[in-house]
Amino acid sequence: MKEFSFQQKIKVMTKLYEAGHRTEKDLSKLDVASILKIPNITISDIAVILALQNAVKSNKLYSYLGGELPDIKESKEG
Repeated sequence: MKEFSFQQKIKVMTKLYEAGHRTEKDLSKLDVASILKIPNITISDIAVILALQNAVKSNKLYSYLGGELPDIKESKEG
């Protein structure tokens, strides 16, 4: 799977923050319809958001941002 640069991750986090999604709880609540309402969102941004959601869910956000985890991995919880 494609790995995203730190700059790409921060760019997407900035878009999320500017759209009012400022906490891990906000991020975890985002669904596809909500994501598509974010201004200037791209397909690759959506992939980063999904990866961020997975990292938050597994309590590994810091590791993910530092490049220590794969960008997108399947959730074990289904």
